[in-house]
Amino acid sequence: MRAKKKDIFFQTLENMADTIVQAADYFAQQVSDFSDVKQFAKQMKEFESTCDSYTHTIIVELNKTFITPIERDDIMNLTTTLDDVIDGLEATTTRFVMYHLDQPDEYIAKFAEIMRISAYEIQKAIHLLSQKKLLAIREYTIRLNDLENQGDELLRLCITELFAKVTDPILLIKKKEIYERLETTTDACEHVANMLESIIMRNS
Repeated sequence: MRAKKKDIFFQTLENMADTIVQAADYFAQQVSDFSDVKQFAKQMKEFESTCDSYTHTIIVELNKTFITPIERDDIMNLTTTLDDVIDGLEATTTRFVMYHLDQPDEYIAKFAEIMRISAYEIQKAIHLLSQKKLLAIREYTIRLNDLENQGDELLRLCITELFAKVTDPILLIKKKEIYERLETTTDACEHVANMLESIIMRNS
């Protein structure tokens, strides 16, 4: 007996979550040494383009599908918030090239690790959504909220250090923007968690 084909919306959301994991893994690996920033940015752009194509698939399918597995708005909002995560990572990588940042930085590496763990939590949650195991998702949304708090704490720490130790005002501006952009990307992961929470509430 053939396995039942997975719903196009759930399959595409899973593909997005899987791409976010690949991108966050790659990002964490690259910021540990910054060996080739241009190649790093090029690869991150490819991950971002892949997610854009998944977003396009979902919009096309929503326009032609009458009955969806969960509310249309929920599908669209979840797609947008997932896309924001990858956009945040890609935009940060672009800044590394623009600002000529090619030296390892312990705070960027710590943010990258928070992002990497968050990506895996998102992936697990989205795969559970596909299986309609809604209540089991809550464990991951709680963890994502906690990881976002860690991102807030890390931002406070690294901005404090920055103003205490960096005397070059240009470098200070560059680093401050990078740290803030990374913290905003951890916020985007929390927005995914919040979207999932509202889906759980409406469907369980």
